[in-house]
Amino acid sequence: MWLPSPRGPITTWLFAELVTAPHALDEAPPFSPESPLADDDLQLALFACYELHYQGFEDVDDLWEWNASLLGLRARLEERFAAHLADVIPPPPAVPVEDTPQALVELISSQDEGASIAIFLHRTADLDQFREFVVHRSLYHLKEADPHTWAIPRLRGPAKAALVEIQADEYGGGRVCRMHSELFRATMRSLGLDDSYGAYADRVPAITLAVGNAMSMFGLHRRHRGALLGHLAALELTSSLPNHRYSQGLRRLGGDAAARRFYDEHVQADAVHEQIAVNDMCGAFAVAHPDLAGDVLYGAACAVTLDRLFAEHVMRLWGSGRTSLRAGAG
Repeated sequence: MWLPSPRGPITTWLFAELVTAPHALDEAPPFSPESPLADDDLQLALFACYELHYQGFEDVDDLWEWNASLLGLRARLEERFAAHLADVIPPPPAVPVEDTPQALVELISSQDEGASIAIFLHRTADLDQFREFVVHRSLYHLKEADPHTWAIPRLRGPAKAALVEIQADEYGGGRVCRMHSELFRATMRSLGLDDSYGAYADRVPAITLAVGNAMSMFGLHRRHRGALLGHLAALELTSSLPNHRYSQGLRRLGGDAAARRFYDEHVQADAVHEQIAVNDMCGAFAVAHPDLAGDVLYGAACAVTLDRLFAEHVMRLWGSGRTSLRAGAG
């Protein structure tokens, strides 16, 4: 993966610095007053900072990963992003620690599915729209499970065992062909899309980057480990039915079994994962860390709210006959 094209003063300045030898950064350009969820420049800068902890960039020296001045910039970007999330997503009401699993389930079940993108893809979307959806999701699914794996060394006991059980399935039980990221690559190839890692970073808008950036922010900070577990539980709780719809929608559009395998795998696996995530992982973590039980619910709220905002953005553009992707190569 190479650095994507800049989208504003911060990324123009930052990317010019990153392609040189690591050094102390000067003060960054001022942040835009725009909402961070719609700020392409801020979200792309955060994405680039985080990506150095995953696969990195061909044109960026790996020594930048732990450069103190770059970490300082990342912290300022995160502070703005996190503060906005706190404004948009108020903390869920406090509940007794032992009621955390039930509160998670109720939080998810209270979400309105009326504007669900899954229903549209199942019944109505054309092939170009389905391909666009896959492009959006590729930034996460090609590294699926990696953000949540950061939590493993930060847990102990039952919560750690439960997370490892979930992640082992995400990574195909040690078989490359069954890794969920590899199954998604097969879906991309079947749709005539470029399945290389990060190929569409230039095409996705700020809200798509924000969905992934929230995962990375929770994953890369030990203090956010409760939110990370709640985020994962929300993904598992909201996975089976939408993935069934994605599979049926792709079948309607001519997708064969190999193209749909990624979605079919999630229908089965996540029906089991949701029980492990809610009870064995989040429930056990809340009991062991009662002071962080609220973070678990907040992480889940962030997951479902950002996904709803992403779906609203895409559906609004599709409803007006426009593409949901940015103009560019790919």
